[in-house]
Amino acid sequence: MLGSVMRRRDLLKTCALLATPAIGTPNPAAIRIEQISHSYQDFRYRSPYKFGGFAVDRVTLLNVDCVVSLPNGRTAKGFGSMTMGNVWSFPSHVLSYDQTLSAMKALAEQINTVTGAYREYGHPIDINYALEPAYLRAAADVTRNLHLAEPIPKLCTLVTASPFDAALHDAFGKIHGRNSYQCYGADLLPNDLSKYLGKEYEGRWLHQFLLPKPQPAMPLYHSVGALDALTSADLSQPIHDSLPETLADWIPYSGLDHIKIKLNGDDLAWDLERVLGVDAVAVNARPRTVWFYSLDFNERCPNVEYLLQFIHTLKERNPAAFARIQYIEQPTARDLAAHRHNDMHQASKLVPVVIDESLTGLDMLLLSREMGYTGVALKACKGQSQALLMAAAGQIHKMFLCVQDLTCPGASLIQSGGLAAHVPGVVGIEANAREYVPAANEPWQKRFPGIFEIKNGRMATESITGLGLGAVS
Repeated sequence: MLGSVMRRRDLLKTCALLATPAIGTPNPAAIRIEQISHSYQDFRYRSPYKFGGFAVDRVTLLNVDCVVSLPNGRTAKGFGSMTMGNVWSFPSHVLSYDQTLSAMKALAEQINTVTGAYREYGHPIDINYALEPAYLRAAADVTRNLHLAEPIPKLCTLVTASPFDAALHDAFGKIHGRNSYQCYGADLLPNDLSKYLGKEYEGRWLHQFLLPKPQPAMPLYHSVGALDALTSADLSQPIHDSLPETLADWIPYSGLDHIKIKLNGDDLAWDLERVLGVDAVAVNARPRTVWFYSLDFNERCPNVEYLLQFIHTLKERNPAAFARIQYIEQPTARDLAAHRHNDMHQASKLVPVVIDESLTGLDMLLLSREMGYTGVALKACKGQSQALLMAAAGQIHKMFLCVQDLTCPGASLIQSGGLAAHVPGVVGIEANAREYVPAANEPWQKRFPGIFEIKNGRMATESITGLGLGAVS
């Protein structure tokens, strides 16, 4: 009981410190948080999505609403949404799905309290930069309070905080009458990248690494989960809901030419046959198409030797299929510091190898480069602020760039699409919710048909031009 009281006192002390107003006159363009609240929505998948050794059949969305004000008293509302993605952000063989989801919900409550208590004016990137340490302390508090057998990972904290961050970016754009991507210039964001990334980035400004207008369309990577049927012969339990149920049917339905293939990472023969099987279906469906594949082991390869053996064997068995691989997502364990022996230099000479689960900040991006990773996977679920900063760092270090989602539906997919379309060099975007949880997209489809209904293998990102993040007017 005494420990619980002390923890509540610690939280109140943190909130009191955050509520202390800054000395001096605030920037007239800066915002202050006046109100913030959150809610949840639950959806079932139409079919399970297997990745990283887990089969996911449901999703909980964390939705955040906020009100912000300028120093002159003018106010605006903002909205952010993100899947909680506990299986990906907080994987555990000790804690159950319900336990990790409950931990994330408890953390969301704490983040709501901490964010609502912050009373300084600032740009959303500055606000997130100031609050992230408090979010991490809140995660440690939740771990202790719930007596969790495993601590809440930093990645999980970023995912939980991301819709709060998104709501502020959305509100900031609206209060200034601009799309969010027109709000990262020096007129509204007074600090260069050195404040957030270190002195060596001095003189570089965030807007220099972003496009002021979205690219009109982005290649869409269609995901093939480890349980997904490739042809009708693989269907054991047809759904009969009018949507395609096999890869062979999805290809003409969406005009696909980019495929993401989920692999197991612990069964070399299966992984090889899966890629060869997907390739056979793709080439048969569209023989004259230039195909692109991404391979995602979800960090399950036991070591880099497994990956190298996979690459060399695939290249020997089907050189054309190997040539279609555009990049490989994080093949080995996400804790890079604990697995320095998994050096990717040999593998990345053959195909770009992209950091994904490990990317929780600049320190991990730089470590990944030391270990031979050549690419960066940007994700809105890690926060709009972090995604933009990592996009800039990735360009500065001349890394391969892609944008992936967390089976993001609705507003979260619009945010992800905007990110992909405004970062130079991004090769494509995922949009898995249309496959696995289309019910969560239904309220958005009529307003953004080119985002949620893919017919030519491309997401029509030219439509994401509204105020803020563009999802809610």
